[in-house]
Amino acid sequence: MNRLATLAAGLLLLAPLAAPAAAQAPAHSNAPPPTNAPSPAETQPIPQTTIPDTSKTPPGTAMPAPEQAPVRNPGGTDPAPLAKPGPSALPTLVPSPGDANDVDEVTLPARPAAILSGQTKWDDAVASLTESFKAIEAALAKAGVKPAGRPVAVFNKTEEDGFQYEAMIPVEAAPAEGSAIDGVRFGATPSGKALRFKHTGSYEEIDGTYETLTAYLDVKEIAVQDRFVEEYVTDLKGGTEDKLDINIYALPK
Repeated sequence: MNRLATLAAGLLLLAPLAAPAAAQAPAHSNAPPPTNAPSPAETQPIPQTTIPDTSKTPPGTAMPAPEQAPVRNPGGTDPAPLAKPGPSALPTLVPSPGDANDVDEVTLPARPAAILSGQTKWDDAVASLTESFKAIEAALAKAGVKPAGRPVAVFNKTEEDGFQYEAMIPVEAAPAEGSAIDGVRFGATPSGKALRFKHTGSYEEIDGTYETLTAYLDVKEIAVQDRFVEEYVTDLKGGTEDKLDINIYALPK
């Protein structure tokens, strides 16, 4: 799972998998039923229908309406439907959303951010990044500084078995220059021209998006910096969720 090695691997196109054939309904048997099988009339009870006696109903009297399901009482104690979680209120680096079927040429702004450096193995990527973001959030809460953007990870150096990174959370304004809180320092997010690729799916599947990125850069003959940026539009959690939304930024040289 070496990302820079993936970027340098060149064109690698994935052939679409053939769609599985539609399931066929089983054929109905034409064999006659057993001679000793009970007839449908013997096994199925005949429903009894009660016909109201209208001879005793005075003229002009309306017949009772059929029984209906009870109507919810808005002022009663019926449980309210569960609200569906909405999108995060924290903005992304680029306001407009990415397109999963296209590559966007965007300009990243230099936003003040709380930064925590780390190093980990590829197998521990999600856990390490999640813990780094939690540590940053705790430091910001201690300093009374509120987050002002989605979490960002800058992969500065990758090797075969691991990588070095900077976990970042944008803030409205950084404290005094040079200040640090529990190992969290303040700086700025990467800025300048960038190519944005959108990944939707689990984090385990993100290498497929990097292969698409590699193929695009190879065809367009675009040279990029030896680092890349991931912005987590949705929380990483365990990384296995199949609907993660992640922006990947490649920074041209």
